[in-house]
Amino acid sequence: MPKFNRIFVVVVDSLGVGEMPDSADFGDVGVNTLGHISEAVENLVIPNLQKLGLANIIPLKQVAAVDKPLGYYTKMKEKSKGKDTMTGHWEMMGLEVTTPFQTFTDTGFPPELIRELEERTGRTVIGNKSASGTEILDELAEEEIATGHMIVYTSADSVLQICGNEETFGLEELYRCCEIAREITMKDEWKVGRVIARPYVGKKKGEFRRTSNRHDYALKPFGKTAMDALKENGFDVISVGKIKDIFDGEGITEAYKSQSSVHGMEQTIEIAGKDFTGLCFVNLVDFDALWGHRRNPEGYAKEIEKFDEKLGDFLGALREDDLLIISADHGNDPTYTGTDHTREKVPFLAYSKSLKGCGQLSETDSFAVIGATIADNFGVKMPEGTIGNSILEALD
Repeated sequence: MPKFNRIFVVVVDSLGVGEMPDSADFGDVGVNTLGHISEAVENLVIPNLQKLGLANIIPLKQVAAVDKPLGYYTKMKEKSKGKDTMTGHWEMMGLEVTTPFQTFTDTGFPPELIRELEERTGRTVIGNKSASGTEILDELAEEEIATGHMIVYTSADSVLQICGNEETFGLEELYRCCEIAREITMKDEWKVGRVIARPYVGKKKGEFRRTSNRHDYALKPFGKTAMDALKENGFDVISVGKIKDIFDGEGITEAYKSQSSVHGMEQTIEIAGKDFTGLCFVNLVDFDALWGHRRNPEGYAKEIEKFDEKLGDFLGALREDDLLIISADHGNDPTYTGTDHTREKVPFLAYSKSLKGCGQLSETDSFAVIGATIADNFGVKMPEGTIGNSILEALD
């Protein structure tokens, strides 16, 4: 019998807790997403995260540590060479990424790539730079609608994104162009983690709005993960938010697409009311996409507070034999220069109503303790080639 019948892993996307020993190699010196948010805002009210021990992990200006947190806490180092979404999530489930995914943040995509994309799609590319999704639409969507040209852009992530107006460009055409882009970017020198279709509606600047018909074309994980091990042994693997895209559907039995981080928590609360045995893996992206990249500590702080409120509801929905793990996939310090992710350690919080103990655990040398602990709990063997050591025995 498993120690925990259901395990919920909630990834607060980009909530780093301080620089790694090698952060300077990534251009990140003195970064601390959570710590700097706490210093930058006038008030940060997160009673549920506080009770779980978040302020015990690092000192927070706005939130006091507690003498007896409800569960266990520590920091996790990233073993993989990267600071992007896919690298962090893949490592959680046991895969070490030794070569970072390609990014084109500073230069845009090479002329050779753009030329091939234009030839194969039959469309002229406009944009080809790093930009936010809303800004690129305000700048170029009217031109795209008028000419039939194709907006291509990137970000601080390893992504190639294509915008298409649902009425004039068409969804099917947008998806066709993205499938071609995915084929092209399988070359090692151009290999991005994801190609993303970004459909939108509207006819003029100020009216443009992205729709929920986004589609991600991700790389498949290069090996099997803890999720595959669970699925192959008959356990449920339920994904919420970007998880399905990040793993290209591998190792998942049921998937829920989220409209926001608040919606993702509402879906997770609903899932907690259902009967299943296995893993529910949740990504809450708004912290990163809306606030980290846009360098907005106030918005980020408010997003944490909204999460904390939903977390209170979720804690009440947990059963005696459930385990909750809260973590992050990388940092994105909204007080730092630029718009890129930041190379940081991430928090680890573990809570169950059945826990008898609480307190600090030893800092881990990889995110993969999460996948290894999950596999250990359900008595399944981690796939060959994976990394990570279980800390299940420490969660008593």
